[in-house]
Amino acid sequence: MKVYHARNTRSLRVLWLLEELGLPYEVEIFDLGAPEMRSDAYRKVHPMGRVPALEDGDVVVHESGAIIEYVLARHGQGRLRPAVEEAEFPAYLQWLHYAEGMMMPQVNLIMVETRFLPPEKQNPVNLARAQKLLAKSLDAVESGLAGKAYLAGAFSGADIMTGHACHAAASLGIDLSALPETAAYVDRLRARPAFVAALAR
Repeated sequence: MKVYHARNTRSLRVLWLLEELGLPYEVEIFDLGAPEMRSDAYRKVHPMGRVPALEDGDVVVHESGAIIEYVLARHGQGRLRPAVEEAEFPAYLQWLHYAEGMMMPQVNLIMVETRFLPPEKQNPVNLARAQKLLAKSLDAVESGLAGKAYLAGAFSGADIMTGHACHAAASLGIDLSALPETAAYVDRLRARPAFVAALAR
């Protein structure tokens, strides 16, 4: 398998999953926004010129959530996801999709407003709204973690998706001090050897 990756993006999720599963892969690293990402050659891999993208033989998949589901279904051998009949399966599905539905739109907006736009183009109203909505979405994670180390029982693909979103929020300076379960969760995830290895790639 080959992963197209850029640092500080969702493509970290894919590297993390492959490291957790111990699957061999190669990685092509772009600088975010590099002209190579907009080349005709790369647009044949990802039509939007974005990351992540995964090549697995003749199969090409993009969108991090789809890649996570694909790899677990094709190569996971039952690991990192509960079986459909297990009690944890509904929670697994919920948290697998929660990151992109609720958290990452706000993370993206905060990143654009604070890191990509020059000060004269930043919109404090947009920033404040995104921060408020992200805080509410983190409150739900805090509740979801009550009495649990991970979101769907054992560590799973749901933690790679929503856990990465929590990591991204913390990396943007979002204060987790009032969310002790979430703060401890982020620390736990960051300490996983596979997460450390993915960052090193």
